[in-house]
Amino acid sequence: MPKISIKNQNKVFEYIQGKNLLELLVENNIFVDNPCNGKGLCGKCKIRLIEGNLSDLSETEEKFLKEEELRSGIRLACLVTPYDDITIEILQKERKHEILTTGYIPSFEYRPSISKRVVEIKKPNLDDQTPFEDSLCRAFDIQHIDWNILKQSEVTYGIVTGVFNGENLIGIELGDTSDVLYGIAIDIGTTTVVTALINMNTGEEITTASMINPQKKFGLDVLTRITYELENPKNAKEELQSAIVNSINDMIEDMCNKTKIDKKHIYEISIAANCTMMHFLLGIDTSSIGKSPYVPVFSRSKNIPAKDIGLKASVGARLYCLPSVSSYIGADIVAGAYVCGLHKALENVLFIDIGTNGEIVLSNQGKMLSCSCAAGPALEGMNISSGMRAAEGAIEDVKISEKGIELQVIGSKEPIGVCGSGILAAVKELIRVGLVKKQGAFIKKEKLESSDYRYDMINLDGSKREFILSENPERLLITQGDVRQVQLAKGAILSGFYALLKKAGIDINDLDKVIIAGQFGAHLPVDSLVGIGILPEEVKDKLSYVGNSSKTGAYMALMSQDVKGEIEDLAQKMDYMELGASQGYERLFAECLIFPS
Repeated sequence: MPKISIKNQNKVFEYIQGKNLLELLVENNIFVDNPCNGKGLCGKCKIRLIEGNLSDLSETEEKFLKEEELRSGIRLACLVTPYDDITIEILQKERKHEILTTGYIPSFEYRPSISKRVVEIKKPNLDDQTPFEDSLCRAFDIQHIDWNILKQSEVTYGIVTGVFNGENLIGIELGDTSDVLYGIAIDIGTTTVVTALINMNTGEEITTASMINPQKKFGLDVLTRITYELENPKNAKEELQSAIVNSINDMIEDMCNKTKIDKKHIYEISIAANCTMMHFLLGIDTSSIGKSPYVPVFSRSKNIPAKDIGLKASVGARLYCLPSVSSYIGADIVAGAYVCGLHKALENVLFIDIGTNGEIVLSNQGKMLSCSCAAGPALEGMNISSGMRAAEGAIEDVKISEKGIELQVIGSKEPIGVCGSGILAAVKELIRVGLVKKQGAFIKKEKLESSDYRYDMINLDGSKREFILSENPERLLITQGDVRQVQLAKGAILSGFYALLKKAGIDINDLDKVIIAGQFGAHLPVDSLVGIGILPEEVKDKLSYVGNSSKTGAYMALMSQDVKGEIEDLAQKMDYMELGASQGYERLFAECLIFPS
């Protein structure tokens, strides 16, 4: 069989001919940046061919790759097919990412679903031959015990501890173990996964672990991953589920090793996630989410044995999945709405989680209306010519002045790309200094005097105008296409904002508060949000940030069965509007594309 050798990773594997190079690399767990999941739309999956032959150069590759790249052997992995032994070099490497793990937590009363009761079981004798099961029932004042608990428990007498989920016995432990009661709160996002190890006796967050969602290799957005499942019906569902379950198990293992806590003392895992991620987690078909009328298989909360999906904790550990509202208003948004008290608000509050999708909830004195707008991956640095995740080397802020271009780079490294906050800052500055007009087009270079400090910042690629963001260590550009991607995202979010206000009959000046949540929103300063018009000028002084409210909601549900009930009630009361079906939306969207003057 032919072999693929990866020079800079010292890896070699055999392959069966017929698949493209990206598919072969993904199958062998070799990281290649591929935001579009191999559709040939992003130009990010670059590799360098060192030895051997690949299929002929395609028109798409010629469009994405520069002449010097082609001369040095760079190709796009999703568009080439190997036929014999080849040696390649992977050009990307997984970098340390900035992941938001914290957020605002309102005060609430701790009353976890999981509790422990310590009892003494008397040893039987010839005069008292009470079976162990009956002794347990009598001591715990319960009617029956699941036979699996008897199967998994060691028969012992003296002091024993019963582990309860509500009134249901889920485990028996030797001795008094009432001082060890732990749980896990998790936020599963399309991009990142954040876990927290919680002492359920005290509510203390002991430690956290986070990572980029491992499902990224199947696509960077939910629709691409749904498409992967549709195109690979035999095994995609299992692949997507095992990717997220294995990553959660790895993070739990990591946190337990760090704290010297045995995972057999983890009794509940509480998860908030968007609706698609929740389907993937539970191994449930997502095809109906990706096509009209976009109806999920389920939206209610789930409370099941954690072992049923392969999560590793105590034998009887429970998995609680928070409820969703619709396919595109998931448990992460329901959690955020609960954390921010939208269901109890006595004023007009708008909550927005900005990411690949912009989910918005308007609370009109407690009456909640929600929508989801397809912002696209541009706001997370994807679909941008020099885009990347918020990792070391990513430009996260930009200032333009007569002195030049000032860059702020994550990790104080050499710039290698631009992340979401960076592209917004760059476009905001381009608008401010007049290099980009309000319709989104670059100004013509010939209209600038050669003495103008902005003149050398514009590069001409034929008739195409580009902004030179950085020259070292490599040239990074903001292209007209990049500006359009940001413009489309801005139009989607702002139009959703106005559509909700219109539906509720609220004037923008009647808004009392605008709350920004989520991983991406936490990194966006007010001047970027307002400067490019993602949010209107009128709310500039009404903004507040709450951080990772999805994880906070999962934490609160873990720590209180009352919160579980209230969150489920909130999800039932939140209305959802489909933007595309609302009257006059296309015109509103077009108006919202215009940048501020």
